[in-house]
Amino acid sequence: MIRGKKMIAIAMTAVLASGLAAVAGCGSSNPEAEGKTVIRMLQYKPEAADIFAELAEKFNETHDDIYLQVDSPNDAMTILKTQLTKEDYPDIIGIGGDINYSYFLDSDLLMDISDFDGLDEVKEVYQDIAKDLEFVPEDGTYAMPYMANAAGVLYNKDMFEEHNWEIPKTWDEFTALCEEIQDEGVTPLVFGYRDIWTCLAPWNALAVDLAPVDVCAQVNAGNTTFADNYREVAEKQKQLLNYTDNNAFAYNYNDACTAFARGEAAMYTIGSYAIPQIQSVNPDINIDSFVMPGSNDPDKNYLNSGNDLQFSVMAACENKDAAYEVLRFFNEDENVQMYVDDQSAVPCKEGDFTLPSTLDGMKEYIENNKVRDFQDHHYPSEMAADAMIQTFLGDNSADSVDTFLARFDKEWPRYNRDIIREVQEYYADHPQEGGE
Repeated sequence: MIRGKKMIAIAMTAVLASGLAAVAGCGSSNPEAEGKTVIRMLQYKPEAADIFAELAEKFNETHDDIYLQVDSPNDAMTILKTQLTKEDYPDIIGIGGDINYSYFLDSDLLMDISDFDGLDEVKEVYQDIAKDLEFVPEDGTYAMPYMANAAGVLYNKDMFEEHNWEIPKTWDEFTALCEEIQDEGVTPLVFGYRDIWTCLAPWNALAVDLAPVDVCAQVNAGNTTFADNYREVAEKQKQLLNYTDNNAFAYNYNDACTAFARGEAAMYTIGSYAIPQIQSVNPDINIDSFVMPGSNDPDKNYLNSGNDLQFSVMAACENKDAAYEVLRFFNEDENVQMYVDDQSAVPCKEGDFTLPSTLDGMKEYIENNKVRDFQDHHYPSEMAADAMIQTFLGDNSADSVDTFLARFDKEWPRYNRDIIREVQEYYADHPQEGGE
């Protein structure tokens, strides 16, 4: 069935070219690949280039008939959105679970890997998160979630122990803690809102508690609005500005990491990805974390965690069995743990893995699969939701929330027109599913 795929394929045209041109033919010219089936993987995390290189070397040392070539370009997502070169796809892509994956899937670029036996080892909650990224329900499975991340509140453990501050479980407890910290002459929170993308960190962490997980899909289906779902999220994120100093919009991400590392604030509402940056400033800082308690009902609070890295086999891959062997290798327990240790990540695979101590306060949620995906994984980057949030946070007018929500609802169809058409046509053809 052709839905809005042609339009979206044109909009995304593509996928993979400039970087692929740079690496095209490398496998065939490598003496180590001589006589072997070459599997080319393009992965989007340059910060993980070293561990990917180490794992690729390990794979090639243990496989006589397959050669794995991993490319980790610095600007992979730009490369993944440049003009399609249909004759020169990689075999496997390692990308994040966000709207880019949705575009690739919707443009029929990915292979159905439902028959891959390793999927049985992947936690259902992360498979569900990948499934929720489909614009309309697809038959089959198109991604193997590999690593997740965790976002909420990082805190200075030594400072908390020194002052006997307790970890909050509800929103009221959190704001009361912030006020207690202020009363003791300490800045509760630091932000780096000069870098607009950081505005999404507390936004996402609050939204998983306060908004439906499928709100974007429901808006696309015409069943609701963002104004009906995001008001409390917006109000509470703005309230957090009461618990910082005047540097929220003056500090960028690096400034905020540095301030937290130096003990200038007790807490930092950011993801686990910030920990290496913080530790580079102060290797001795004792960091732990807790889930953002956006709701006053602890049972309604979730860990903000999404598929930070997932593997998809390209539909054009001519060596599916070899590609599957690569996926099995990456999903072996020893190799999963190697990646976790190197990147302070959360494994999507079931098993008894050693998590970073900096995530001790989140382990209960991870182990119980009480996680929800980042709302912004469903936002098109062209919409610049982070910039809208930054503008809203800096707007001190009485009607700032109403203005922001109205703008969000106005901008959404502008950047999602083809997707909305596709979704609504699908549910018109499948009324029994209802889009709800």
